[in-house]
Amino acid sequence: MLPMVHRLENEFWGPIDFVYLNREAPENRDVTQQFGISYQPVFVLLDENGNEVQRWFGSQTEETLRSDLTAYLATLQ
Repeated sequence: MLPMVHRLENEFWGPIDFVYLNREAPENRDVTQQFGISYQPVFVLLDENGNEVQRWFGSQTEETLRSDLTAYLATLQ
């Protein structure tokens, strides 16, 4: 799954920042609680103000994520 996410990160670099979070790490406990992340993988799309726009649970296809990210960016224009 990680290679696919890296491909999308390279494709959308700039308008979308990708942040990787290990939910098991104690230093990330506050963030995982804030966003209700209890398992991996979970993808959370936040707007520039930190508001959640969309959330994907579990494994996703590259096409699904690409389509959803493209659609989100289109709403910003």
